[in-house]
Amino acid sequence: MGGVTVLIASYAGAASAPAYERLAGLAAELPGEQLVRRDAGQPVLVYDDAADAIAAAGTLREAASRVPAGELLRIALHAAPAATPAVRHAEQLLALANPGQTLLTATTVAGLRNAPDLTDLGVHRLRDLGSPERIFELTTTNEPLRSLDRVPNNLPVMFTSFIGRETQVAALRTQLSGSRLVTLTGPGGSGKTRLAAQTAAQLAERWPDGVWWVDLSAVTDSAQIPEVVAAASGLLVESGDRLLIGQLRTKRALICLDNCEQIIEGVAEFVVALQTGCPEITVLATSREPLDIPGEAIWRVPALAPDEARALFLERSGTGFPDTKQATPSESEPAGSSESESDQAIRSICARLDGIPLALELAAAWTRTLTPTQIEAGLSDRFGLLTKNVRGVAARQRTLAASIDWSYDLLDEDERQVFRRLSVFAGGFALDAASAVCGAVLEVLARLVDKSLVVAEGGRYRLLETIREYAGTRLTADDDVRDRHLDHFLQVAEAAEPLLDKDRDAWRVLIEPDRENYRAALEHGLSADDPERGRRLAAALRWLWNLQATGNEGIGCLRRAIERAPDDRSLLQARLLYGYATVADTVDPFGYDAAGRGLELATELGDDRLRSLFLALVAVGEFFRDFQKAWDLTAEGVRLADGIGDESARNANVALQCVLLSLWDRHDELRPLLDRAADGLTTSGERGIASTVLTVWSESLVSTGEPLKAVEIAERALAAAEPLADFHRVGTARGQLASVLARTGRLDEARELMRPLLELADTAGAVVPNLGQVMGLVSFWSGEYDAAVEWLARDTAPDSPLAETFVPAMLLPTVAAAERARGQDATDLLERAAELARRYNLPRILADALDQLGRIAIAEQPDKAADLLHQALTIRVDHGLRTYVIDSLESLALLAIHTNRTSDATRLSAAATTARAEFGLATPPDLPTLIQLAQGDESALPLDEAVAYARRTRGARGRPSSGWASLTPTEEQVVALAVEGLSNPEIGERLFMSRGTVKTHLAHVYAKLGVSNRTELASLKKP
Repeated sequence: MGGVTVLIASYAGAASAPAYERLAGLAAELPGEQLVRRDAGQPVLVYDDAADAIAAAGTLREAASRVPAGELLRIALHAAPAATPAVRHAEQLLALANPGQTLLTATTVAGLRNAPDLTDLGVHRLRDLGSPERIFELTTTNEPLRSLDRVPNNLPVMFTSFIGRETQVAALRTQLSGSRLVTLTGPGGSGKTRLAAQTAAQLAERWPDGVWWVDLSAVTDSAQIPEVVAAASGLLVESGDRLLIGQLRTKRALICLDNCEQIIEGVAEFVVALQTGCPEITVLATSREPLDIPGEAIWRVPALAPDEARALFLERSGTGFPDTKQATPSESEPAGSSESESDQAIRSICARLDGIPLALELAAAWTRTLTPTQIEAGLSDRFGLLTKNVRGVAARQRTLAASIDWSYDLLDEDERQVFRRLSVFAGGFALDAASAVCGAVLEVLARLVDKSLVVAEGGRYRLLETIREYAGTRLTADDDVRDRHLDHFLQVAEAAEPLLDKDRDAWRVLIEPDRENYRAALEHGLSADDPERGRRLAAALRWLWNLQATGNEGIGCLRRAIERAPDDRSLLQARLLYGYATVADTVDPFGYDAAGRGLELATELGDDRLRSLFLALVAVGEFFRDFQKAWDLTAEGVRLADGIGDESARNANVALQCVLLSLWDRHDELRPLLDRAADGLTTSGERGIASTVLTVWSESLVSTGEPLKAVEIAERALAAAEPLADFHRVGTARGQLASVLARTGRLDEARELMRPLLELADTAGAVVPNLGQVMGLVSFWSGEYDAAVEWLARDTAPDSPLAETFVPAMLLPTVAAAERARGQDATDLLERAAELARRYNLPRILADALDQLGRIAIAEQPDKAADLLHQALTIRVDHGLRTYVIDSLESLALLAIHTNRTSDATRLSAAATTARAEFGLATPPDLPTLIQLAQGDESALPLDEAVAYARRTRGARGRPSSGWASLTPTEEQVVALAVEGLSNPEIGERLFMSRGTVKTHLAHVYAKLGVSNRTELASLKKP
């Protein structure tokens, strides 16, 4: 025959771990393909030819005879078209074998030309409940097989294999050891009958007086129960249960009562009488609801696990989708293999059918005429598709609808009404929601749970999607529940709105579990002729779309709500515009001017709170184009918020001010704002903006020489963002933490932190914020310069959409450093960085560019290099950039080496190396020479003294004491604004310094240039 032959081996009884290790070693020496399985104690080999498998069994038996415990070895062989069912059947055959036996099925020996000497053991029934089959033995042991026939039984013949459920069978075996009544409950088609029969077959030997299967599905009169039980177990029958109980009083037997639900009261009375009068009778029942009698152990049959559901579909389809050599679909797939379109469709089918075995079998039956993709598409009408006239099964199980009809018809009218009304809920519901939508339902809901039509879990309830869809088909015109559903969730959402300002975590806990219900309510409300309630709900739920990365869905919903009343000038419209703008901030900030429209409307309505909030959002829109304009907008927003005492509106504006002050390197002014804003945002649960503020704080700490504290703050930023499950917020926070870890030498941790985001970008195509920037930095600090350039190329390209914004300026110094490290000229990159840094007033970036330009000039133009390097040092010192002051000392040490000032080089490099160690900073990978110099110095200068030393030793290359060349970069900025005609307060506001500081700078300028006032200053021409 075609297909494969499977050989499986194991020990009978208990064997030691070394014995199983020896068995594995013996199996490894055999020819044949050995399958990798979770149960390594039973080696499985696959052969294309049955004769080869039989020969291998003989070899294994002979080898085992020479090792300890070899006499306990059992071997089974079975041939089938595919490996998966062959392995399963061989396992069942092995369970029949005694120590020393090698058993073969009839299919294994069929067609063999030179069959070995075999003993025909006759026809036996395996515990998989298939039909009896002929079994052969390769050697003669005269031991009776441990087949199902050894125990009296009438267990039904099952014409299909039992797949999965190993965990449930094991648990039921344990349950039946301690309980005399176990009831399997679950909805129609969930596999109660098959699980009960399989468990009974596995445990049959526990009951020497028999295992008796009683199908009650056709019984409609409770008085018939004793007769049916007596007939099934071969006992005498008379009216009533007295004679039956008398015959069973001394028996040790298992009675399986299948399909009890339509006569549940009668079954309960019968079982009580049976257990009272027959102390050694055990009852295993299946029912869509419990018997509800003392001593009953209730076992709710779960849906099939995803892999089990897939395996069932594949085997029932019989169309060859699984590989004929795979042990099980889940065990043999290569890790990371891409799924075919058919397999993706099959997994989707299994999920959409809730893992219900009957539904999966009915769907699989269509594979003779439809592809899996077509079946998946057909599930939009699952009750139309899942209709097959399957011969040999009860009418109620020939279609999925018929199976659920059976349960529905057994409900009373109150139960039916609540059941069909519950179909309006999506994704589960709480008791208060069910009461609001369906009326007083507690008692009825409990009965529906008992009848397996509603699932109760963790204080909430749900209907399986298949059951929910069925219930929806039963809704009538009188069941006008969608309006009540909308009204309930609108009331909850509007009542929860104050939490958005006080405790967003509490709001999230309240709203998030019903996300699917809110989606359904929004769809109903926004589709109505009067969309008012839908629009109100959309406004109340505005923050929902900042969670779980659902921003695109949110802006679609909010825009739809806005456009249902495009000419509306009410507060509701303003709130909708605000919601849209907050979601679009991280999804599509330039796609729709909701913030500008909202600011106009809030101003028209005179609502200062909304005006303040909109000002922050409009400022975000200006951020990439004009820092000063963005600052002015947030300053107005802060003024309005302070005027009405609204801390949340104030923090929304201050958060962007923190970003701007950080970019401008005004760290002394930044810190007080950070502290207050971070605490306020965190306390109120505004995790998104809090994460942004904490990220800015972390970066500021890196710049000012506190990288270890920066790690702590970055960890706080990530902790704030993670509950949002939004890859934008989480990605930004992870990126900041990874960047700081890289700067502190913890490169492996940085890469591991970014790994999930890299996988997200690779597999899902997600645009993870700052991914290139972070990975470019990590690559640079790892010495992987090619990778660094590649990661940063997109955002720094001259034709990038961000080319004329501040973004490339932030990245170009790293690109230039990587290019220089791999021997390329980076002058153009650095000049572009310097130009953008001056345009946007980015002191740190300007200093980085000047510093690297100075390094480039060292070899050819040391004087120019000195000037550039000291300019960079001055900027860094003036702005408190202590981390980057270390870079300046290293650059000046490189200059000193080139100009043969070894003592200066050694002292500067030693100070830099010591400062890096004190701060907890890693050494850049391109500075090995300085490390060697630093190791030779015994007493390093503190950082500030090293800076003073560097300035003192500048010599002839130092800055002149007078003239234009003597001005510092900050003094040059003050001069430029003074010449423009700005007053001291205006200059202070523009440069974020006090008017007294402006006056001091001007005094220095006048002294250096030899003028006494602004008029004389304006008359001078800069060379």
